[in-house]
Amino acid sequence: MGNKAQPDVFGAGKPEEPGPRPDRSGAGSSGAGSDRKFRLALVLYGILGLLVWFTVGAGSVLVQGKPVQLRLVPLIIIVGLALRTVVAHQADKIRRQGENGSSNS
Repeated sequence: MGNKAQPDVFGAGKPEEPGPRPDRSGAGSSGAGSDRKFRLALVLYGILGLLVWFTVGAGSVLVQGKPVQLRLVPLIIIVGLALRTVVAHQADKIRRQGENGSSNS
């Protein structure tokens, strides 16, 4: 049982190096990769919507006095998330075009 130093797996206790941090998220790193991730996200939202449609019961709840199918509630949330993804993707495309346009000038 020696006093060997254990490697720090999570980087706790190490001081951060000064300077810009590398972008590890992968979002917006390349146009083709971003488009592929976008299409995959929309397909997964569609699959999730289908799962909700076929697994949530056909019950209904009253919303402002009107009956609403219970399965529509999670579908509305999923559609909202998909819309947010579309808007974020479009904003990323506009930012990339702006960066490419300003670097070419």
